[in-house]
Amino acid sequence: METTPKVTKLGGSLSVPSVQELAKQSLPEVPARYIRNDEDPGTSSVIDQTVPVIDLQNLLSPEPIIQELELEKLDSACKEWGFFQVVNHGVDICLVEKVKSEIESFFNLPMDEKKKFWQEEGDLQGFGQAFVQSEDQKLDWADIFVLTTLPRHMRNPRLFPKLPLPLRLILCLFRFQGIWLRFDICFCTTLHNITVLLGNCN
Repeated sequence: METTPKVTKLGGSLSVPSVQELAKQSLPEVPARYIRNDEDPGTSSVIDQTVPVIDLQNLLSPEPIIQELELEKLDSACKEWGFFQVVNHGVDICLVEKVKSEIESFFNLPMDEKKKFWQEEGDLQGFGQAFVQSEDQKLDWADIFVLTTLPRHMRNPRLFPKLPLPLRLILCLFRFQGIWLRFDICFCTTLHNITVLLGNCN
C-alpha cells in the first residue's frame, strides 16, 4: 500500500486581504496596518548595504586564489546574510525572463483563480503574505506566492498540479537548471573542503 509522504511545512501565516484587491478599491487612504513609522526596526539598517554577489565562474575557477576568494565571499554571505545573488551561473537568460513573465501572468490572474492557491492555515506555501502572526502586525504592501519545488518532500501537492500549464512547465525547466547550479556550488565547496583537509594532513 502506497502512502503519501507528509509535507514539511515552513511555517504559517494568518489570512489577510489581497493587496492587489485593496488597490483596486480606490481607497481614500492606505489602511493603517500598511503604514510603517520611521521608528520601525529592520527596514532602515540594510538599505545602505548591497546583497552579496557570488560569481559562479570564479567559484569554479581553475586558479586556486580566485576560487579561494570567491569561497570566502560565499562563506561570508551564508553566515552574515543567509542568502546571495549568483551571477555567471549559466542559466539561460531567456529562461529567466520567461519565468518572470509566467509569474507575472500568474499574479495577473483573476482573484477567483488565485483563491485556489490561497495559503491554508499553518502553511506558508500558497498565495497571501508571509509570517503574519497577529491582527495588529504591520503588513507589507505586497502579495506573495510561496511555492517550494525542491526537495520534493517539501512541495505542497495541492499547489503545483493546479498551476497554469505554461508556468508549471517553465518552473520544471528552471528547476532542472537549478539542480545543476546547486551541484556546481556543492561540488566546488566539497572539493575545497577536501583540499583543505588534505592540506591539513601534510
